[in-house]
Amino acid sequence: MSRIDDSKEFIPVRIAILTVSDSRSLDEDRSGQVLVDRLQAAGHTLADRQILPDERADIADQLRQWCANPDVDVVISTGGTGLTGRDVTVEAHRDVYEKEIDAFGTVFTIVSMQKIGTSAVQSRATGGVAQGTYLFALPGSPGACKDAWDEILQKQLDYRHRPCNFVEILPRLDEHLRRK
Repeated sequence: MSRIDDSKEFIPVRIAILTVSDSRSLDEDRSGQVLVDRLQAAGHTLADRQILPDERADIADQLRQWCANPDVDVVISTGGTGLTGRDVTVEAHRDVYEKEIDAFGTVFTIVSMQKIGTSAVQSRATGGVAQGTYLFALPGSPGACKDAWDEILQKQLDYRHRPCNFVEILPRLDEHLRRK
């Protein structure tokens, strides 16, 4: 089972938060704030925070900008992962991904099933990698953001987490792009 290896030193990562919403402002962004509060409490650094409307090209452009920024290791978006016509965050993420982390959505669904039962089937949470940066798209509810952080991301973004974690392979995500 998973555990924290206290003999290893914690390594903070730099995380950008994107809220996708046609109606929220920064003051009203409870889901984004949940993520900011949790990442900072865990010892990570908030690299940037933005709010964008549900526009696929704009979302993808922002994701690409953060992926090109050496001061951003992880991007977490919240909102726009549902089934309605304006929910385009998943498509924007997939426009940017080099590799999808298929099991992220599966594990998120398992976590959600324990909280909201079969309503979890409506989530399209996803994760991927682009330009050496991790990207995760979460639903727009504060509860879903808490669940994703507390049950998945907090552990996987902790270098001390065993048997494995995302941080330990972070330096190798873009190894195929480097000259040999």
